[in-house]
Amino acid sequence: MSKLLLALLLFCPSVLMAQEWTSGTTRTDVVELYTSEGCSSCPPADRWLSSLKGRPGLFLEFIPMAFHVDYWDYIGWEDPFAQAAFSERQRQYVREGSVSQSYTPGIVINSKEWRQWFSGKREWAPSTRDAGVLRASLDEKGQLDVAFTGEGAEQLHVAILGMGLKTAVQAGENRGRELSHDFVVLEVRMISGTRTWALDLPDVPDLGQQRVALAAWVTPKDSQTVIQAVGGYLN
Repeated sequence: MSKLLLALLLFCPSVLMAQEWTSGTTRTDVVELYTSEGCSSCPPADRWLSSLKGRPGLFLEFIPMAFHVDYWDYIGWEDPFAQAAFSERQRQYVREGSVSQSYTPGIVINSKEWRQWFSGKREWAPSTRDAGVLRASLDEKGQLDVAFTGEGAEQLHVAILGMGLKTAVQAGENRGRELSHDFVVLEVRMISGTRTWALDLPDVPDLGQQRVALAAWVTPKDSQTVIQAVGGYLN
């Protein structure tokens, strides 16, 4: 069976399985990695993010996401997962004062720069902030309904995450290396609203991922600050 046919069978709305994901009342930690296959210092950070898939509390207490930026593509290797929108997301954090500058690997936890990774730390202080409950329900036709009990949320963001991705890099700083990735953001959609939202599940591009997960988070209207998040694997 071809990968394309398998993807169609798995993600066609007519054969989707109904699922529901619910956060706790404490804010779910959101761990964002800004990375690039054109960056020779990024693979260790990629491996660290991948290691989180075996950590207790995945998707319930914390949600990892890898945003591949495109600003290193010019040095010889175009990252197949990079999007200009992800580079802009990192720059927006800089404009908001949450991140000092755009660089890779860059780690943002709960919408704040986390530089302790560079001094050898691999554990972060979990959030204790009461945020309200975020619930996402997916029906068999591919409609995603999201509801939030907390305050301050005016935008919903939904991302499709690819797991088990591999690339044989042919050029650039990582030439000759096979790189492995998890939690790669493949597609993101944002809609405005408060309390409740409804949208079709974003398209799932077939980039060779072994498994797919969904992440949903809410923010204020004019800020990328994550108020609450929820997610899980798609069956």
